[in-house]
Amino acid sequence: MKLDKLRVRQSPRLMIIPMIDIIFFLLVFFMMSTLDMVEQNVLPVALPQASASKSDQTIQVPITITVQGKILFGQEEISPDKVSERVKDEVYQNPETFFVLRADRQVEYGHVIWLLDELKSSGVRRVSVATETKP
Repeated sequence: MKLDKLRVRQSPRLMIIPMIDIIFFLLVFFMMSTLDMVEQNVLPVALPQASASKSDQTIQVPITITVQGKILFGQEEISPDKVSERVKDEVYQNPETFFVLRADRQVEYGHVIWLLDELKSSGVRRVSVATETKP
């Protein structure tokens, strides 16, 4: 029988448009996922380790205490007597601001408690202590 000649034979074609769409979707996915993986380690601070640490995705204001005892509000160094004033300004702008306390593990415990007390007396509702996850 000659049924093969009656069938229309088309050679398979490579559809490039759907492949380009998939490549762009993958590119966007990897770009968005790497943005979440970026940590803000601008200042060299050796954080203590904790097994149950996680990050919150709201407006975060880092307050750092270095080994030398310097207090950094974001990346700006401020004097200890202006901490309360600066925090009150930030809370006035946005009451839901999330403060992240980053203190080197060699900083005296009293300095950290003093800063936590300053934050609380300035009207801060949300404070977190930054740690590194244990390996």
